[in-house]
Amino acid sequence: MAELFAYTDGACSGNPGPGGWGVLMLAMDGDTVVKERELSGGEGETTNNRMELLAAIHALEALGRPSRITVVTDSAYVKNGVTGWIHGWKRNGWKTASKKSVKNVELWQRLDAAQAQHDVIWEWVKGHAGHPENERADELARAGMAPFKPKKSKG
Repeated sequence: MAELFAYTDGACSGNPGPGGWGVLMLAMDGDTVVKERELSGGEGETTNNRMELLAAIHALEALGRPSRITVVTDSAYVKNGVTGWIHGWKRNGWKTASKKSVKNVELWQRLDAAQAQHDVIWEWVKGHAGHPENERADELARAGMAPFKPKKSKG
C-alpha cells in the first residue's frame, strides 16, 4: 500500500498582502512516486500564517476517504499549533493562555476538523533549504498568489 505525503507551503507578498498556498501530494511506494497531485490558491489580502494554514487544510480536505498521511510543512506556526497549542486552545474555549482570542481561529477549527478525519503525522522541514518537495510547494504557493499581485507598470 502506498504511503501518502503532503508537502505544504504558504507565501505572502507583504504581511498582510496578496498571498498564496501550495500543496504537493505524493503517493509513494518505497522511493517510487505512484501518484502526484498539485493544489494551489490564494487571496488578495491575507497573511503568511493564514496561507500556511490553508495549505495544510486543503491537503487534508482533498483526501477522498480517511487516510494515513504525513503532512510536511516549513511552518513552525502550523506544526507547533496543530501538535501542541491547539489542545489548550480547545480546553480554554479557543482562548490563549493569556485569555486572548486565538488568531485565525476559524482556520484552526477547520484544520482541527480536517485532521480528525485522518491519521496525520506532522513533520517540519527547514524552508528554502533545497528540499525538492518543499521547494515545489513554495512554487505552487507563489503561483497561487500570482493572480492577486498588483501588476507592475512599465515605466
